[in-house]
Amino acid sequence: MERFFALAGCVFALVAVVIGAFGAHFLQSRLPTDSLVTLETAVRYQMYHALSLFFVAYSLGKWPSAVSPVSGWLFLSGIIVFSGSLYILVATEQRWIGMLTPVGGMLLIGGWINLFINLTRT
Repeated sequence: MERFFALAGCVFALVAVVIGAFGAHFLQSRLPTDSLVTLETAVRYQMYHALSLFFVAYSLGKWPSAVSPVSGWLFLSGIIVFSGSLYILVATEQRWIGMLTPVGGMLLIGGWINLFINLTRT
């Protein structure tokens, strides 16, 4: 699991950098300001939580009996739902997709709560 979450962190960080650069250099003159802000939010949260996947990988190796991989799965699914819904919203302008974003946010919050609870057991 450690390696899986570390690799997932790499992939999500890479994609965040690529999308961020694409947004800054190619989409800046093509999208309205509010869409650019939405894109930036998606990229920022994706990068933060890509880094959290590295910490989950580290924690699983450091405290294997105390830390559960649940946090990693919550972060992974939260990135997909939160940032993914915002990317789709920017690309399609389908406002209804924004209803999924808070679900992704709750998954991310759940990941942090789960990680906190697990780390207090070590």
